[in-house]
Amino acid sequence: MNISFENKVALVTGAGSGLGLAAARAFAQSGAAVVLADWDEASVLSAADQLAKEGHSALGIRCDVSDEAAVKEMVERTVERFGRLDAAYNNAGVQNVLAETADATREDFDRVMSINLRGVWNCMKFELQQMRKQGSGSIVNCSSLGGLVGGAERGTYHAAKHGVLGLTKSAALEYAARGIRINAICPGLIWTPMADQMVASGQADALNALLNAVPMGRYGRPEEIADMVLFLCSEASSYVSGQSISVDGGFIMR
Repeated sequence: MNISFENKVALVTGAGSGLGLAAARAFAQSGAAVVLADWDEASVLSAADQLAKEGHSALGIRCDVSDEAAVKEMVERTVERFGRLDAAYNNAGVQNVLAETADATREDFDRVMSINLRGVWNCMKFELQQMRKQGSGSIVNCSSLGGLVGGAERGTYHAAKHGVLGLTKSAALEYAARGIRINAICPGLIWTPMADQMVASGQADALNALLNAVPMGRYGRPEEIADMVLFLCSEASSYVSGQSISVDGGFIMR
């Protein structure tokens, strides 16, 4: 299957590293003009510059997805630069501070929800406004296995990721007859900078325990998530909408 995004425009949040950067690179290599957005300005500008040096059309934008005005500006800059928006991967997210429900703080709850849930809502809101004008487009929201199952000391993160699935299904119903498809992806145990951060914070044993539950017996690669994102944003999945697809080495089968 040859998936091409020639003459298409893609927007990826959380694109300074990890899953977002892998997806942005895959879009670019498939012919799309790509907008990379991330709160870390240095990393996202560097990533966009590297893609440009490789001959791709790329724009880096600093954006805090929890800030509605910043997200609106991000989409407006995308359209000003490239004229349209065909595909969006709403990937930006953070982990919660590990704590049992009785001990979790409101500050951490609000922080995680503002990025992982409201951030996705912010992005969809303005992406859909543009796609609605065009009468076409495809959005992929990044949930997680944490959107499908529970996890001790991770209630805040899992609640946000469950919420992403609800937003995805509801919006998919709203726009199914208007040429716009919206799906969610649920990555499993993928080795990214976020996994490095978890190890650094003393969660190596937890990661190893999760790995033991992966039937394929290995971590996933960011490129394997990118492949699914591109599939869901392409015409190859033209009859797929409102779905939550796990890319997890078989973990969810248990």
